Amino acid sequence: MEVILAEHAGFCFGVQRAVDTVYEQIESRGKDGLPIYTFGPIIHNEEVVGDLQRRGVRVLDSLADAKQVPAQERGTVIIRSHGVEKSVCESLKELGFEVVDATCPFVKRIHNIVEKESAAGKSIVIVGNEGHPEVEGIRGWSESATYIVGAVEEARNLVCRPGEELCIVSQTTFNYKKFQDVVEIFAERGYNGSVVNTVCNATEVRQAEARELAARVDVMIVIGGNHSSNTRKLYEICRQECEMTYYIQTLDDLHLRLPESVRLVGITAGASTPNNIIEEVQNYVRINF
Repeated sequence: MEVILAEHAGFCFGVQRAVDTVYEQIESRGKDGLPIYTFGPIIHNEEVVGDLQRRGVRVLDSLADAKQVPAQERGTVIIRSHGVEKSVCESLKELGFEVVDATCPFVKRIHNIVEKESAAGKSIVIVGNEGHPEVEGIRGWSESATYIVGAVEEARNLVCRPGEELCIVSQTTFNYKKFQDVVEIFAERGYNGSVVNTVCNATEVRQAEARELAARVDVMIVIGGNHSSNTRKLYEICRQECEMTYYIQTLDDLHLRLPESVRLVGITAGASTPNNIIEEVQNYVRINF
């Protein structure tokens, strides 16, 4: 049996940058001894977050949490790759924290677009998953009406004001084909405005590669955190092409019962999955099947 690992599996540039930033801050912490925090889990992976917590990094889930920190313990807060609302960074600084911004540059680009276009009077449409940290962060940079659309049906049902000019952007990890489908609905309905494809190129490549691999293999394994939006989308894409698709977080979740007819097993992983977990799963499948 052959095991094929997708070329673009595991940490993306933005996630790697954010995780490296936290470990760098841990290494330099001895200079002032103040605690290190991340605003929300640095990535959607419990293994990585757990390791950071064992090293003393604390998670602030909200500004309310930050306000509860005693003044003498207000050290460094690292903004995760998803980014945050503009007001969050300002509030953290006002509370006396040092803010280290590890927002993915591709997400930061969306913040800049939304800030500029909303200031020019355009309403903002974010194609993405409502409630996702990245989407909420993007919304927080808009100065005008903002709509969040996560599916074609929502685009069909959206009612905009007469003559309203739109700027349409996307969550970086959104399914590219679904983004195109949503944009087509806005075009069909005759809405006026501009479209900026802000789906990350790495996301497009990862999704296209996963689709192609899943179509070739007998079994597909998708590795990623339970709360990872991009991993969930990879699973959905692979499941469309390969009926025997498994979604796991670590090797402990893998309970394979493979028929003898299986000849090819494919493996891919979300952008928040560390290489050591991918290698562990890959080696296990190769040795045991």
